[in-house]
Amino acid sequence: MIAPATPTNPKPKLLDQLRAEIRRMHYSYHTEKTYVGWVKDYVLFHHKTHPREMGAEQVRTFLTHLAVDRHVAASTQNQALCAIVFLYKHVLEQELGDIGAFAWAKKPKRLPVVLTPEEVTQLLTQLTGVKRLIAELLYGAGMRLTEALRLRIQDVDFEQRIITVRDGKGARDRSVVFPERLAPILAIQIKNAERTHQRDLKAGFGTVSLPYALERKYPNANRDIRWQWVFPSRNLSIDPRSGRKQRHHLYQNILQKALAQATREAGIRKRVTAHALRHSYATHLLEAGTDLRTIQELLGHSDVRTTQIYTHVAKIGALRTYSPLDELNLPPVQPKVERDLPPSPNGGYSETSRARAEDGEALDEKTNPPARHAPHHRWQALQQAATLAFNTLLSRMTRG
Repeated sequence: MIAPATPTNPKPKLLDQLRAEIRRMHYSYHTEKTYVGWVKDYVLFHHKTHPREMGAEQVRTFLTHLAVDRHVAASTQNQALCAIVFLYKHVLEQELGDIGAFAWAKKPKRLPVVLTPEEVTQLLTQLTGVKRLIAELLYGAGMRLTEALRLRIQDVDFEQRIITVRDGKGARDRSVVFPERLAPILAIQIKNAERTHQRDLKAGFGTVSLPYALERKYPNANRDIRWQWVFPSRNLSIDPRSGRKQRHHLYQNILQKALAQATREAGIRKRVTAHALRHSYATHLLEAGTDLRTIQELLGHSDVRTTQIYTHVAKIGALRTYSPLDELNLPPVQPKVERDLPPSPNGGYSETSRARAEDGEALDEKTNPPARHAPHHRWQALQQAATLAFNTLLSRMTRG
């Protein structure tokens, strides 16, 4: 019996089709991984049913599941929706139709975390080497972390003092501020990157990933020094798209971990991320008198309403809005020093101990019985009342 002939070019799998379409449309590798991950989740949620056999109702059920059961953020739910819509529109070429009403994850309105100039100084002082240079670029030029890491040597113009961000958010290019104090340090970093590239070439490597179809148009451009990363990685790695062994730029987690440690060492009690430096840059420019439209261009925002959020942070700091509590003539409160609670017989802490701790009483009941402290507390209360009455009388006489 003759076996049926197998097709020479079998149809690629769904996820391979999805990857191919994402690359054809020049989406980033990060977006590719994200979209593939969400399509996998969508298919597995519906018990491995092929998306071609599903439609708007199944999409609505999946999105509701993300918000109600998995409690994802609004941006995460929207990301999943974009991935599924991309699948149906560009890969399956199938009309999804009206998804209808589903449970949207609530998007909280949060103000950005902004550091004071003193806190920025304390933070940057804790960093060294390349990590400090990248952090200073984020604060000095208002760049996103990925934008700084993806800088290529040709993007830094020392003559005109311009740093060009290529293919930023929304696939837009823009020019940002070139901090003068970083010029000599950036020059040294680029020299180091050039030396690394020369060593790679001698070792038979030296290629770098290029955007879009430039590699096909200019076959030798991936070895050109102008296209090399300003912040190359220490090790070679396999490119997930081309399969070549080459040098990528530094990864984001290197600076993120360094910032977390620097925040602790500087004693800053805020949630400091790489983006907090960008927020601080915009807020400090606004407080210094830079107009909102200029800040919008420097940050690369498509809508000025996105930039306006910094006005809420800058108002309190720049206009010095005081609390009405500061205007009251109140005696200062002496904070009580917390002490260790004596354990109760059952191993925990007794309610009596907790109550006395809140009142600031001594907790050693053997040497300091609570009854002995009562006269002292009454005398202290009388002193405070007399001081308050005297200050009030003095204030009235002064006004008269």
